[in-house]
Amino acid sequence: MISATFIFAPGNYDDEFYRLDDIVMQVALANPGYKGCERWWNDTKTQRSVVYYFESMEALREFSSDETHKEAKRQYERWYEGYRVVIAEVLSTHTNGNLDHPLN
Repeated sequence: MISATFIFAPGNYDDEFYRLDDIVMQVALANPGYKGCERWWNDTKTQRSVVYYFESMEALREFSSDETHKEAKRQYERWYEGYRVVIAEVLSTHTNGNLDHPLN
């Protein structure tokens, strides 16, 4: 399992942002290797993160190579003050059964 965490400082969103964001999410949902995502804010609400989960690096590569995703990445300066991406291998996930997670 692979996680791709997109961490960003939000800027100003416009109609084009929402249009591309919706398409990118549809691309993720259509990917057979996509398992789900989680969205978080930092303590000061100045940075946001979205953690995407994929079955494999191949599934993540397919998602990140989509043309709409690439177009959104090319325009990031319109909507974000800054960003970083962390790719990690998920070795395991544990729960007591009372908290939902995309991998459970």
